[in-house]
Amino acid sequence: MRILLVHAHPVASSFNASLFRMSRQRLIENGHQVDVIDLHADGFDPVMSEEERLNYHDLSVNRKPVEDYVDRLLAAEALVLVYPVWNYGYPAILKGWFDRVFLPGVSFGLVNGKVRPTLRNIGKILIVTSYGGSRFRSWLMGDPPRKLANRMLRATVKRGAPVTYLAHYDMNLSTIRTRHAFMSRVERALDKF
Repeated sequence: MRILLVHAHPVASSFNASLFRMSRQRLIENGHQVDVIDLHADGFDPVMSEEERLNYHDLSVNRKPVEDYVDRLLAAEALVLVYPVWNYGYPAILKGWFDRVFLPGVSFGLVNGKVRPTLRNIGKILIVTSYGGSRFRSWLMGDPPRKLANRMLRATVKRGAPVTYLAHYDMNLSTIRTRHAFMSRVERALDKF
């Protein structure tokens, strides 16, 4: 399977970066074709320019500034995202990647003013993430990243595509044991791809 693996953490020595490296290795070992996007290593600019916003709905030019990322997304059969949750949301660089790459004509189309999903090449999504706080605190806040994955991403891809959301909560109190247990859980999910 062709898998697009997207990573969004600036610190190479972080637990999140370890999850990313392990995910890449495990997917390759399982025989998948893995296309890796490390947004920080790429120097990806998450800020949509004025020109990009003005051209947002013009399908003849809207993807030009991020054409390589769009082509890689459209070539994928599955999407794996590895990132931390910060302030109950995506890191800015990942949010900017969604804003700039999930464009009209890429992830959705407008038909008579109504949004229609178009990213039908993606048949499976796996989210691997970590939260500093507890699951309960995140639940109190509405857990926006989980909702976005299970609602927005699910609605954008192939109908019925499974979305698996794996989160290590309480990173501020994590131990070697909790991190190892979570990595084992992620490995099992990757092996099901």
